[in-house]
Amino acid sequence: MSLVKVVEVPRRPVSLLEPIIGEQRYLNLIETADQVRRQLAGRTIWNVNSTATGGGVAEMLQVLCGYVSDVGIPISWLVVTGDAEFFAITKRLHNQIHGARAGGPLDAADAHHYTRMLTANAVELLGRIQPGDVALLHDPQTAGLAEPLARAGARVVWRCHIGVGWENDATRAGWDFLRPHLGAAEAYVFSRREYVPSWLPDDKVSIIPPSIDPFSPKNQDLDAATVQAILATLGVLDGATPRVPGGFVRRNGEEGTVARQAVVTGEGRPGPGDPVLLQVSRWDLQRHATVIAQKSLAEGFGLTVSEGMWKSRPVIGSAVGGIIDQIADGTGILLPDPTDLTAFGRAARLLLDDHAKAARLGQAAHAYVRENYLGDIHLMRYAKLLGTLIAEGSSTQAG
Repeated sequence: MSLVKVVEVPRRPVSLLEPIIGEQRYLNLIETADQVRRQLAGRTIWNVNSTATGGGVAEMLQVLCGYVSDVGIPISWLVVTGDAEFFAITKRLHNQIHGARAGGPLDAADAHHYTRMLTANAVELLGRIQPGDVALLHDPQTAGLAEPLARAGARVVWRCHIGVGWENDATRAGWDFLRPHLGAAEAYVFSRREYVPSWLPDDKVSIIPPSIDPFSPKNQDLDAATVQAILATLGVLDGATPRVPGGFVRRNGEEGTVARQAVVTGEGRPGPGDPVLLQVSRWDLQRHATVIAQKSLAEGFGLTVSEGMWKSRPVIGSAVGGIIDQIADGTGILLPDPTDLTAFGRAARLLLDDHAKAARLGQAAHAYVRENYLGDIHLMRYAKLLGTLIAEGSSTQAG
């Protein structure tokens, strides 16, 4: 039985982005794609992670790989697997990097099992990944692949999507577990500078934040009548009779179930014209919200914030993790202390009462996401990294 699975990603027309990002940014993207294609000279970019569905990483890979394929750059996506013990180990590792000891410490036996499972995956990967190809390894589940792939001649980049901006015994233990596996990588990518371990060489680190997909069902434009119809069909709004069909399609129906139960079991439901202060992550209720809150106590990056901002909604967010990067001055309200309920109440009251201010912040928020967190910006940052990596490899070979 094969350990490695190929994820088939359909091409996604990159031209879809032009009406959103404008002609100049679109032309820059096409020109950069041509340059990267020439630099690669037929070599393939391989994305390797541990899941094809669920979660933000898989969502982004579907989108970005689709765009890259459309511009003629060879790119593929492979998923490694393991047994239940392997994923229990990597879950504990994930918790540690986020500062929690949930699941207990990892010992030598865990390290041996982790290495053994990834060594078995590497054998299969090397039947596909050729010397000179770029292997983009995602998150702790793949760190153990860096050494065998690099030894076989692949250009290895390790991309970490998680982290916190502080240290404790748990984070140190998590990074100590990974450190022996990461030395073989030629480059490292993090979402935030604050998440980079101090022992990684700074000249090998790139900061590439994630991006949203404006065309996904949760982010695409919906008119007010359609939004109200959906919410009325769900039972979220009182006193609303759908005037258009309330049907919608979601790949993960559980999120809708949770959102519906959270409202229906409350003491009352808002009417169609009532202001709504909303915190429901990753759900299209954002289109109806007056104000969106993201009151996290800790956060990796939190693209839910950008998804709300893309819908021109003002966001009140805790000043933690990637929320700090997304809510720039004049685009929303950052709460210095996530536990200060009085400050949160004042901010919510301000935006619910001052419609003009809320609208200004919402418009600025949409513009900020357009400039910083769409797919073309994401790809341009990767192109810069790949250009540097390939150029360094060429100069090394020449020397």
